[in-house]
Amino acid sequence: MRSIQTVVVNTACAACAMFACAGAQAQLAWKPERPVEIIVTCQPGCGPDIAARTIQKIWQDHKIVQVPSVVVNKPGGGGAVAYSYIQQKPGDAHALVLSGAGAVVNSIMGRGVGYKDITPVAMMAAEYVGIAVKPESPFASGRALLDALKKDVNAITFGVANSLGNANHQAIALALKVEGVPPAKAKTVVFQSGANAIAALLGNHVQVVPASVGLWVNPAKAGQVRLIAVTSPKRMSGQFANVPTWREQGTDAVVSVWRMITMAPGLTPAQLAYWQDALKKTTETPEWKRDLETNHQSDEFMAGRELAQGLDALYAQLKALLTDLELAKPTAK
Repeated sequence: MRSIQTVVVNTACAACAMFACAGAQAQLAWKPERPVEIIVTCQPGCGPDIAARTIQKIWQDHKIVQVPSVVVNKPGGGGAVAYSYIQQKPGDAHALVLSGAGAVVNSIMGRGVGYKDITPVAMMAAEYVGIAVKPESPFASGRALLDALKKDVNAITFGVANSLGNANHQAIALALKVEGVPPAKAKTVVFQSGANAIAALLGNHVQVVPASVGLWVNPAKAGQVRLIAVTSPKRMSGQFANVPTWREQGTDAVVSVWRMITMAPGLTPAQLAYWQDALKKTTETPEWKRDLETNHQSDEFMAGRELAQGLDALYAQLKALLTDLELAKPTAK
C-alpha cells in the first residue's frame, strides 16, 4: 500500500509540474506591442496593395490583431527594397511583407535579399495571370500572339509590373519558351505597379500586358481590354469563363501568383506561432473569402513545413526559366 506521504509528495510534484508548464506557456506567449506595418512591394493600386488593405480592415473589424496596422508601399527591385527593410530588423515581428514570390526570384537572380535570408510565414492565396490587349488589337487569341512572336519576337512590346523575372513576366516568358522562342529576346518594359502597366496599355505605349487576373476585373467590365489567355491549369469560372488557358491554346504554361507573407529573420517560435494563427484566422473570415471570389483568387493557405517545401519546389521550377531569360545568377544553386 502506498503511504500518505508518498501520495502527498507525488501530488506536490504534479502541481509543480503543472505550474512549470503554465509558466513555460506564459513565457512563450507573444503578441504585438506597437503598430504593425503591412509592407507591399509595389505602388498603391497593385494587387498586393489591394490585398494588404483588405487584411488591414479584417484585422480591425474582427479584432484579430489588437494593435493598429498601417499599409506601407516600398516598391523597387522586385521586392528587394521591402525585403531589405525587414532583413535589417532581426527578431522584430511588427513588420510583414505581403508580396508574390519575389524573394525566391531574388535568390535565383542574386538580387538582394533571398527567401532564405528572411522568414516565410504563410501563403495567403494564389491567383493566375491574365494576358490582355486592347479590344481593337489584331491578336484575337493567345495563339495568334505567339505565332506573331515566332515570326518576329521584337514586333511586340510587353508591359510588366513590377520587375523582370516575376510571375507576370513568367506568364509570357514560359509560353515563349514552350514555343521555342528565346524569352530573353522579347521586348519588355517594367512598370512600378499593375495599375501603371494597364494605363500604359490603354495609352498605346505597350501592346500586351500580363497581370494578375484580379486587376483585369474592372477594365474588362468596362470594355477597355480583352483577355486572350490565362495561366491557370484549367479554364476559370465567372467573368473570365470565356478566356482560354495557355494549355487550351496548345502551350503548357501554368503560372501562379503567390500572395505570401514574409517577415524579419530571427523570429522566436512564439512570434511565428502568433502570426501564423492570426493569418489563418484572417483567411477564414467571410470578407477574405468574398475578396478571393471577387478577384478570382484561390484559397491555398500554407504555413510551416508545407510552405518551406513549396518554396524549395518553386525555386527549382523557376531556376530553368530564369536561366533562359538570362536573369539567373551563374552561382545560384
